Amino acid sequence: MSKLHIKKGDTVYVNAGEDKGKTGRVLKVLVKEGRAIVEGINMVSKSTKPNAKNPQGGIVKQEASIHISNLNPVDPKTGKATRVGRKESSDGTLVRYSKKSGEEIK
Repeated sequence: MSKLHIKKGDTVYVNAGEDKGKTGRVLKVLVKEGRAIVEGINMVSKSTKPNAKNPQGGIVKQEASIHISNLNPVDPKTGKATRVGRKESSDGTLVRYSKKSGEEIK
């Protein structure tokens, strides 16, 4: 399997789906499924039984996963969606960079 263009903690732009145009932070990347959970994106209602954390139970809103092909990292310089490239840094490690500005993505 090839490397993914997003990582946990990245700020991403949603290109497709109900939340198209929104941005959010990646909370979790599900590598085997090729999906990611993004903060505030793809919210679903889930019924829960009463428990210690939620004594009333009822309907809880939470994030569902979204396919990574519908996500683009945000360029740190311009704040717009960008494609990602990889290059070797001076110390020999592989770093991700923005194809738009050439800025390194942390």
